[in-house]
Amino acid sequence: MRPLTEIEKRKERHLRLSLDENVQSDIGTGFEDIRLIHRALPEIDLDEIDTETELFGKRLASPLIVSAITGGTGFAKEINSTLAEVAEELGLGIGVGSQRIALEDPGVEHTFTVVREKAPSSLVMGNIGCPQLSIGWGVEEAKRCIDMIEADALGIHMNPLQEAVQVGGDTQYRGVLEKIKAITGELGTPVVMKETGCGISREVAVSLKAAGASALEVSGVGGTSWAAVEHHIARVEGRKSQEALGEALWNWGIPTAISVVEASRSTDLKIIASGGLRTGVEMAKAITLGADAVGIAKPFLEKAVEGKGALLEHANDILREFRTVMFLVGARNVEELKKVPVVVLGRTSEWLRLRGYDLQSLANRG
Repeated sequence: MRPLTEIEKRKERHLRLSLDENVQSDIGTGFEDIRLIHRALPEIDLDEIDTETELFGKRLASPLIVSAITGGTGFAKEINSTLAEVAEELGLGIGVGSQRIALEDPGVEHTFTVVREKAPSSLVMGNIGCPQLSIGWGVEEAKRCIDMIEADALGIHMNPLQEAVQVGGDTQYRGVLEKIKAITGELGTPVVMKETGCGISREVAVSLKAAGASALEVSGVGGTSWAAVEHHIARVEGRKSQEALGEALWNWGIPTAISVVEASRSTDLKIIASGGLRTGVEMAKAITLGADAVGIAKPFLEKAVEGKGALLEHANDILREFRTVMFLVGARNVEELKKVPVVVLGRTSEWLRLRGYDLQSLANRG
């Protein structure tokens, strides 16, 4: 067996740290401030609820995506295989981690292609990073990512915080927006602009719509903090300055619930809510705030390591909870769920009011 390259070692460290260390944000997603209105007479039967939806021309049995996690190593291939099998069985979407490693070393492509092999009919999303666009990557590399896994959409991840904290991180972001425009103009495949734990503001959402993006995955604060991940790596390597920087920026960004409102209220793009979502209740809350689908990563990673059975059981628990909440608010389908009244409280309310959003309309609709 050949020795791991530096990028493979980093991928492996990221996985192990995500599983073994505290990398959770210390502040909430904002969904703790969201309240749905219970209907004592829902006037529907639980078994008539339809959770199906469509995204990028693909049917999803429920608006749930296994958000981008990994790829590039043997351990990552095992995880991707398990995740893809469950996504296919339950009719969910699935994204892969950054494919940069496979573009640079085609010998590890199999750790990504296993996703399409195990999920032949599922919505599959590819993944490339903004820093690579700024140093010359473009349409050709984007197409290679798509072709590699027969992707239905391409995620372009935005991770300036992680790169700034990472030892030797790629912090070249100048000119990236023009590169995105070039890719969306020529690609012919939907492009999903994806944050990685810090959220998307309305200002950025508007600029990404103008650049031709088809969707936004907000990935806000409340889940895994990549500043925390890089903090732990810097600590192990004895890089005290980077360790301190990661600790200082541990909770940097926009909480997920707030980012969903900002992105959905400022554009007509498809919105994927991710970043710390854990339950079917939070899934429903995200849809009522304006999301079209929800992405979950770390909880699925943890269960995938335990095995397919554990992952399948956990995903089914989330979906059962989601369907039950739809019943309790009287929503027959996902489109009706988007229209039910929702009350925003606490710090989430304060933030959104300061940003000029009309929360009264959310509370009184339906």
